[in-house]
Amino acid sequence: MTQTKHGQSYWEIVRAQFKKNKVAVWSLRFLLVIIFIGVFADFIANQKPIICKYQDSIHFPIFRQYMVDLGLMKVPKEFLTINWLEADFDFVIRPLIPYSPQNMDLNNADFVSPFGEQSVKSFYWRHHLGTDLLGRDVMSGMIHGTRTAMLVGIISMSITTLIGIILGSLAGYYGDRGMQMSRIRFALNILAFLIGMYYAFGVRSYAIAQSMDESLSSFLLSILLSILILVLVFVLFNFLASLLKRIPFLGKKMYVPIDILISRMIEVKVSVPTLLLILSIVAVVKSPSIIIVMVIIGFTSWTGIAKYTRSELLKVRSLEYIQAAQSLGYSELRTIFKHALPNSLTSVLISVAFGVAGAIMTESNLSFLGIGVSPEDVTWGSMLTAARGNFSAWWLAIVPGFAIFITITINNLIGEGLNDAMDPRLKQ
Repeated sequence: MTQTKHGQSYWEIVRAQFKKNKVAVWSLRFLLVIIFIGVFADFIANQKPIICKYQDSIHFPIFRQYMVDLGLMKVPKEFLTINWLEADFDFVIRPLIPYSPQNMDLNNADFVSPFGEQSVKSFYWRHHLGTDLLGRDVMSGMIHGTRTAMLVGIISMSITTLIGIILGSLAGYYGDRGMQMSRIRFALNILAFLIGMYYAFGVRSYAIAQSMDESLSSFLLSILLSILILVLVFVLFNFLASLLKRIPFLGKKMYVPIDILISRMIEVKVSVPTLLLILSIVAVVKSPSIIIVMVIIGFTSWTGIAKYTRSELLKVRSLEYIQAAQSLGYSELRTIFKHALPNSLTSVLISVAFGVAGAIMTESNLSFLGIGVSPEDVTWGSMLTAARGNFSAWWLAIVPGFAIFITITINNLIGEGLNDAMDPRLKQ
């Protein structure tokens, strides 16, 4: 790690500079609060108790539901038809908000205002941010919508960052004459990609769509199986290439213009508006799901990070420590990902901070349009859509709109704070 003349590492200086920006620091703290709400949404707003005593037995319904979703436990028979809001418990500890986003309070349906008269047993059961047309609690929807917003931002940007860093690193490090490959290996790898994508994702598209309707774990397992199929196809074709390259013509080395190929991919992607591309992809999806939205946003937003990574690798690939690693005989992948890339992530981290805000905005736009998200999923955008049914229900527009504005703003402020803290002209 590089040391400054005062004995501080670069990241220690960045941390100190970031702390001087009070707006960015408070934005980060507020973001941590939002993440906390998203992580523990089920324990903050839920019709199910946190702990209860029912029929002489102690139960933890929320924890059990997690186990049921993972396929590790089953729902007890006595809970199959129970009404959690009216059940007669011997002992119960409920969440702060005793409603789930899907609960319909028919006594307070048809857009009840937060300040209006409500038919509830006590102040605890009041709908503090009002209800929508069906009597669903707005505050519960806001809390669970926080989880959705954070998941969309984090998961989609994780996909985006992974794709962008890999492609940008290869383009920046190798350039157009840094990678050599036999003719047959180059041709077979292209063929392997096309065939692998067809069998891994094309043929299995129905199975992947079905897994989305089951659970997140089923979807992840299905995706991992597709990736495994893709990897096996590449292994098979590369093994075939190792046999065929013994033929002089096929085994002759050629330069792979990887920088040109990736740069043209970026230009083609940038030429198509991202939102239009997302809408086109979502339109052909049979089973709308928030998971699909995350994946699509991730796979359509990588160009910015790829360009930043490429430009940084172009700078560092000719520096002395990279040449030293090459002269020591380190593999190309080790040189890229252990030596070159860690010193080139400054602009990438800034781009990720801004990208999270962009992903949340994209998801909100799609939800507002009612595209790509199933009716059961509660998001801030879908709550805004409900406001179109009654313009006098101001709380359905102001509350989620303000949440979207605040979340995007604090992410942008954190990005600006990182940009200032990572400035190479820092005072040391």
